[in-house]
Amino acid sequence: MTFTELRIPGAYAVHPEPIGDARGYFARTWCQREFSARGLVTRIEQCSLSYNERRGTLRGLHFQVAPFAETKVVSCIAGSIYDVLVDVRRDSATYLQWHGEYLDADSRRALYIPEGVAHGFQTITDGAVVSYMISTPYHEPSSRGLRWDDPRLNIQWPLEPVCVSARDSSFGFLQP
Repeated sequence: MTFTELRIPGAYAVHPEPIGDARGYFARTWCQREFSARGLVTRIEQCSLSYNERRGTLRGLHFQVAPFAETKVVSCIAGSIYDVLVDVRRDSATYLQWHGEYLDADSRRALYIPEGVAHGFQTITDGAVVSYMISTPYHEPSSRGLRWDDPRLNIQWPLEPVCVSARDSSFGFLQP
């Protein structure tokens, strides 16, 4: 596996290195030793899947606050998505800046998303499936969100959203 640091501190693109033969390939998508060697969180307490029926579906932007803040490793295992991270750590040099990456089943690439970074995505294909490995179980009282269309963030989503949950649409806009 190789790790590429993203412009949001502590966030990485994780690239598996497939080993192929006549049967296909084999690739590690998680290795505690390799993550730990980089000082990354290796605790995984919850794994989840998100199935998304329609192209243009938008989910997020979600995060949890301490003491239930979460680190995530996110990958797209079917179809394609545009994945977005937003730094919500007030003491960070990239506070309220966002970073977007296309993830798809063919590349097998994942994003390592540290605590204090909100996460969301938009599906580029019908039937996209997103896999999450999460350091902390979901804790509703600690759950927070940012508006996907907040003008202060000015995220450039690739498609016009066709499906956004009532919850995701209910998050307030950031105050100047």
